[in-house]
Amino acid sequence: MELHDVWFVLIAFLWTGYFFLEGFDFGIGVLTKLLARDRKERRVLINTIGPVWDGNEVWLLSAGGATFAAFPEWYATLFSGFYLPLLIILFCLIVRGVAFEYRHKRDEDRWQTNWEHAIFWCSLIPAFLWGVAFGNIVRGVKINGEMEYVGNVADLLNPYALLGGLVTLTLFTFHGAVFAALKTVGDIRGRARALATKLGLLTAVLALGFLGWTQADKGDTASLVAMIVAVVALVAAIGANLAGREGWSFAFSGVTIVAAVAMLFLTLFPNVMPSSLNEAWSLTVTNASSTPYTLKIMTWCAGIAAPLVMLYQGWTYWVFRKRIGTQHIADAH
Repeated sequence: MELHDVWFVLIAFLWTGYFFLEGFDFGIGVLTKLLARDRKERRVLINTIGPVWDGNEVWLLSAGGATFAAFPEWYATLFSGFYLPLLIILFCLIVRGVAFEYRHKRDEDRWQTNWEHAIFWCSLIPAFLWGVAFGNIVRGVKINGEMEYVGNVADLLNPYALLGGLVTLTLFTFHGAVFAALKTVGDIRGRARALATKLGLLTAVLALGFLGWTQADKGDTASLVAMIVAVVALVAAIGANLAGREGWSFAFSGVTIVAAVAMLFLTLFPNVMPSSLNEAWSLTVTNASSTPYTLKIMTWCAGIAAPLVMLYQGWTYWVFRKRIGTQHIADAH
């Protein structure tokens, strides 16, 4: 296996880790409006991800940095063609981070309400747009012979990509509901499980349509196996949730995300951005990659740094593993 193939796999791994971890982050943000009944319950939900949400975003920075260094042509074409949706995502991530930190700085109702609205919308919008973006990457976009995107924003709003956005939105919200049930106690835990069941069924319908469309259009045997794993894991997650086995349900919902993202990258390889104008103009792991020497240096750096980061993040989750409830939240002044 060539180094550019290795880095394609590593970038796929980073995106998978990001969607697995940030997925329930986004889900919790959406659930602050769908699940929480009052401010104290919203504080419970936010506190479930309080110690870890910023660490989860490290995976996005790593994926973006790895793409820039390993596949500069892919990075340039992606960010020029998807400039507006990626800018919206970046804006939402910034506002969302500020909202987490500033929401509790004042006791005024209007102040906290505005920041809670920001958490909700800045979780929902990226959860949807990531699906739209990856749907377009897999489907193919207008790339000319000079490796430049020549389409417009309207081209990105096609039925396949919009369905992908609905899948990521519902799947992440389901993942977040299962995580909320796993991390809380009391009445909110039971309501999280009940909502997770409804979200899981909706996700199953949308995901089956999207993954089936992907398989029919671009799939092979490997992607079919990944699709089957994703569907079976999602059904298992719903079943475990109904049985009250929150830990297993969260694990299976995570497997669903991993398998679904793996399927998308399997249908993509060896392309990194297919051209819908001419297949010969597609960006591939070969024509979009950096020099072998650059990839070699990157491999050594990643081999040393990545395990340390993953160990530290795993330790963080272990330290903050206990459940919380409204009884752990102090009353507002």
